[in-house]
Formats: sequence, structure tokens, C-alpha cells
Amino acid sequence: MMDHIFKGALAGAKATTAMSGVMLAGDRLGLMRDQPPKRIVRALLPGHPRVPKQGEKPLAVLMHYAFGAGAGALLALVTRGRGVSWPVGAAYGLAIWLASYEGWVPAVAAMPPVHRDQPGRPLVMAAGHVVFGSVLAGSLRKNA
Repeated sequence: MMDHIFKGALAGAKATTAMSGVMLAGDRLGLMRDQPPKRIVRALLPGHPRVPKQGEKPLAVLMHYAFGAGAGALLALVTRGRGVSWPVGAAYGLAIWLASYEGWVPAVAAMPPVHRDQPGRPLVMAAGHVVFGSVLAGSLRKNA
């Protein structure tokens, strides 16, 4: 069991790197004003949720990778390390996106829900989560 969790966490970190590439591309294309992990950390730290905080950028990177590793470990644990197909992985990534960006992310006042967000960001974030889930699935199958 611990082996599955460890391999899943590593696969989740790898998938987070791929997803981050999509997010950075979206940022460079002008589709996102600010990276969501930074906005989430900003909202969770003491003070006003929209006021920049000291150290938020490195903490956002750390928390983004921790969340991705946790999501990878969870999928590996549930599948007992057997891995899943890429469509199931993509659906897993989209489920994480919807649960987060229509649920707890707006609840902590980090960002508006998907249906009220700026036009480009939901597209970039959905694509990023599809990439996350697909890379996660491939990595878990490779390590199964």
C-alpha cells in the first residue's frame, strides 16, 4: 500500500509539472491574469484574500505540488497501483478541477466559481487538469 502511495505521489508531481506548463502557456497568451495557486495561497494566508502576501509565490508552488502529489497518491491508492486509462485519468483531472473551482476555491474567496470567472481562465484550467489526469494515468500505468 505504501508503495502505491509513494509511486502515486511521484506521478502526481510529474503530472503537476505538465499541468503547470499549460498554465504558464495560458498566462503568456493573456488568458489568465494571475496563477490560481498563488491566488489560493493568498486567500488562505492571514489578511485580506486579495492583498499580496510575502512569500506567497514559493508557497503557492509548494502547495500546488503537494496537492498534485496528494491527488496522485489517492488515485494510486484507490486503483491499488494498477493505473487507469488516459480517458479515466483525464476525467479524474476534470473532476478535481470542477470540485475545486466550483467548490472550495470560491468558498475560501480565492477566485470566482468557473461559471463567473474571466473568459480564458476556465478553458486553460480545464485543459491543464486534463493534461494532469492524462499524465498521471500514463505515469501510474508505466509504474504498475
